[in-house]
Amino acid sequence: MATERERAARELVKVLDSRLLSALAEPARVEIVKFLLLNGPSEAGVIAAPLPLERSVVSRHLKVLLDAGLVSARKEGRRRIYDVDGPGFLARLEAITAEARALVMLCCPPPALVTLRRKAPVRGD
Repeated sequence: MATERERAARELVKVLDSRLLSALAEPARVEIVKFLLLNGPSEAGVIAAPLPLERSVVSRHLKVLLDAGLVSARKEGRRRIYDVDGPGFLARLEAITAEARALVMLCCPPPALVTLRRKAPVRGD
């Protein structure tokens, strides 16, 4: 049977595997987000131009970022315009932080707390 620490550690691993963090683990997607932050709403072709990536690859990365809630997209005629979804990004990041905060004390407490637990005297009363 798993201990509370082991269960919390498994849950924290799930937090680390979230769509948001997985999306940001790819350097090309980080570059796309940086582009959008610096240049504002753009279509895939414009985003791809300064990057060493084909437009189709940028489009696939944008889909991952869209699914993760990092970017939003809107249609303008036949074009699809992408932009950073600031509120969506913050909401997801805050949710990850809150969940991690709740689990960290169970699976990996600060060293001082671990030391105090180990040094606690055992009473024989």
